[in-house]
Amino acid sequence: MTLLLNGLGVSRGIAIGPVHILERGKPESIRFDIPDNRVGDEVKRFRKAHRQAARHLRDIRKSIPGDAPPDIAAFIDSHLLMIDDVLLKKTPAEIIRQQKCNAEWALQIQENELVRVFDEMQDSYLKTRRDDVEHIIRLIQGFLGDENYSLKQRNKNLKGCIIAADDLAPADTIVFEHQHIAGFITEYGGPTSHTAILSRSFGIPSIVAVANARAHLSEGERVIIDGTRGLLVIGADNRMLRDYRRQIKLDKEHRKKLEAIRKKPARTRDGARITLMANIELDEDIRALRRHGADGVGLYRTEFLYIDRRHAAGEEEQLAAYRKILRAAGGNIVTIRTLDLGAEKEFDPAYAGPLAPNPALGLRAIRRSLKNPDVFLQQLRAILRASAHGKLRILIPMLTSTQEIGQIMELYRIAQRQLTQAKKRFDQSVAIGGMIEVPAAAMAAETLGRELDFLSIGTNDLIQYALAIDRIDEEVSYLYDPLHPGVLQLINAVIRAGESLKIPVAMCGEMAGDRRFVRLLLAMGLTEFSVQPNELLEVKSVIMGSDLAALKRKYRRITASREPRRIAEMVG
Repeated sequence: MTLLLNGLGVSRGIAIGPVHILERGKPESIRFDIPDNRVGDEVKRFRKAHRQAARHLRDIRKSIPGDAPPDIAAFIDSHLLMIDDVLLKKTPAEIIRQQKCNAEWALQIQENELVRVFDEMQDSYLKTRRDDVEHIIRLIQGFLGDENYSLKQRNKNLKGCIIAADDLAPADTIVFEHQHIAGFITEYGGPTSHTAILSRSFGIPSIVAVANARAHLSEGERVIIDGTRGLLVIGADNRMLRDYRRQIKLDKEHRKKLEAIRKKPARTRDGARITLMANIELDEDIRALRRHGADGVGLYRTEFLYIDRRHAAGEEEQLAAYRKILRAAGGNIVTIRTLDLGAEKEFDPAYAGPLAPNPALGLRAIRRSLKNPDVFLQQLRAILRASAHGKLRILIPMLTSTQEIGQIMELYRIAQRQLTQAKKRFDQSVAIGGMIEVPAAAMAAETLGRELDFLSIGTNDLIQYALAIDRIDEEVSYLYDPLHPGVLQLINAVIRAGESLKIPVAMCGEMAGDRRFVRLLLAMGLTEFSVQPNELLEVKSVIMGSDLAALKRKYRRITASREPRRIAEMVG
């Protein structure tokens, strides 16, 4: 009997192979008291497990090839920073001493406290730090229970297997990739989970959020993963196996075609040149940018200078980071987005204050920068000084009004005067753009655009604000619809404003990197896409296979007919 289970396909492709069920749920922590004369021994036991866990992560870090995608090493580096933090290295030992409890319970207490803080956060990136904490604590607990914990999975022959688990930590994912597994299935997670991001980097077909998947599976039975459709096939018949094997062959041919266009410009069949840029988080990502042939950086996030650090980066450290990315860009433009943190980021040493009741609508992004002008001026000076070393432009996140633009420009002029007085070099003509993420800003795009040099549409927030849903909330995420007529009208308003004002309009949200929407966005008039590096070639292939003039004619007919559902024809 064939059984089909639906999940969320997060890494394209098809895999066929025997399943290996990873039965490693969260260990149950039970408290028991430690006698006074054994408390010191219990602290030593915790510290030994902590050292073993840290050594395990360092060993995995060393095993990553130098030419591997940068986000692979970035995850392990992040975990190494966290495991060495006082909150996970020293605080559990203090809990053992104070409460005279076992190490497992002390870790559970610390996990509960950290998870509580992260659960109050709204930002999807910051929420993933909760996963980091849980993965690290699970790793330490594993070594508390078994000194040979790290060898259990490494000693198994998993080549060609499909791993089924509740969730996977970055270290687990890397270990399994080294064993040449065929695919991943997890019962939890989303498109921004660690398993999702790493599986895309490795090019391993993966499905997440397959509810109770392991309850339907037997160790060693053959299954099919369809990462494109988000489908797990159990007990496939011969006809289905033939169809899927044929699709695997076609996918291999498609990847070869993508490699062939790597160095070609993103130009439509009728000759229209489209700018195709990359979204960058860490300076190591620049290797991926070069590898995939981007026209530059359409979004360089600067939050990494503040997140997972004991001290915020100063002006000189920021300058060094910006110069490094500019040098690596090889003369291409780099779009630096100013700090975009939410009010929930209480660990940020540059900012202090209580948690906001609704962080998504509170003191975040440019609002926060304007509330803390000294920090904002420091970043503006660093960016301006970097402009003497390469082509860059500044992107302001979450703009909503011309009043904000006025405040920004006043601080910008102050930064210029300060640098002039200090005899520091900078480009006098750096372009300043606004990120359109708020529905009201989209409707007022022409008004805002008159004060700016370019606009960039951030679809992630724009869609969830427009539809009043949290896209990472599993209860309502099904309502997240980029093709909702209201969303398309907002995007159209921004593109039309750019055309009217003759200023560039880019899109840097996830919608721009989804090949299903590329033809529609081209038809709407978008000429600058900024996507994740590993999405560049897929988007380029759609662009190169499109006739722009024909798409625009078709789009005009669809919109004139007032049948928004026919938009689906353009993304089929």
